[in-house]
Amino acid sequence: MKSDEYEAIMKNRPHVVLLGAGASVAAIPNGDKYNKRTSVMEGFIEKLNMTETIKRANLQTKSKNLEDIYSELKSRPECEPIAIELEKRIYDYFFNFVIPDEPTVYDFLILSLTKKDLIATFNWDPLLLQAYTRVRQITDNLPKLAFLHGNVYVGLCLEHKRAGLIQNRCPVCRKAFKPSKLLYPIREKDYSNDIFIRDNWNLTRYYLERAYMFTIFGYSAPKTDVSAIALLKEAWGEVENRSLEEIEIIDIKSDEELRDTWKDFIHTHHYSCHKSFFDSSLGKFPRRTCEATFDRLMNTRHLDDSKGFKPEMDFKQIGDYLNFLLEEEKEGKKVLNNPYL
Repeated sequence: MKSDEYEAIMKNRPHVVLLGAGASVAAIPNGDKYNKRTSVMEGFIEKLNMTETIKRANLQTKSKNLEDIYSELKSRPECEPIAIELEKRIYDYFFNFVIPDEPTVYDFLILSLTKKDLIATFNWDPLLLQAYTRVRQITDNLPKLAFLHGNVYVGLCLEHKRAGLIQNRCPVCRKAFKPSKLLYPIREKDYSNDIFIRDNWNLTRYYLERAYMFTIFGYSAPKTDVSAIALLKEAWGEVENRSLEEIEIIDIKSDEELRDTWKDFIHTHHYSCHKSFFDSSLGKFPRRTCEATFDRLMNTRHLDDSKGFKPEMDFKQIGDYLNFLLEEEKEGKKVLNNPYL
């Protein structure tokens, strides 16, 4: 294979981004449009006003983590009414989030990728979909989305196997979409029982098998997600066969802890850790992350990382910044230019 053909193949491989609860926290650090804050699972029961109800269940676990509490509730038949009430409160809590008017990390994230890429999220909240809806006004060359635990903003028509925003209707029968199921945090999750979640996992595996870059953003790989990690690892394969690919981790934890958590995915030194989205390749080299990474590592070219997204940008500035990149994408080139050299 000629070197230019190999370069084209590598640069056109997908960039897969995996989102956990920490990504939504980063997206609305000061709360949503109405100052409502999201959080990771620790202490979440208090936010749902379920503390007294949970106390009456006399759980063996002393943990305040939602995953530990819900897992025990589901393991005890007599606690099923409490589990059902908890599910309803979780759904209602997340459904009412409204993305702020100004750009969030999710807006920047979606616009940093193109249709060859994928964002897979474990999060139930609607923030990613709300961002996706509005940035389509800038471009429709956007990544695919996969919801690995369901999402409160996704509606389904099971009869015609269609999905869309919950407020929309099936394009075939015109009936209102029904809410998709949420996959709650029990230790032994079944990713094949629900057709929507199964299809989203299949999509994620397809992209991850082919990915050149894999970014993990705010996902802590909790102990209740053992089966999820196993599925991701199966798709990624053995690290010995991933000697050219790059792992990025965006998280506030220490580099040592993150390296230990994701060691089964990392080939030697082919990884980087970042405290902020804007320090990652997504923030520094938007819409050309694979091109920039290949030029840096394989072509040994110096990159100018000062040209990327800036957190203070408004939507007009983002649109103006992306304009020349979007125009080039419309030309249908086999290999896009790397403006970050």
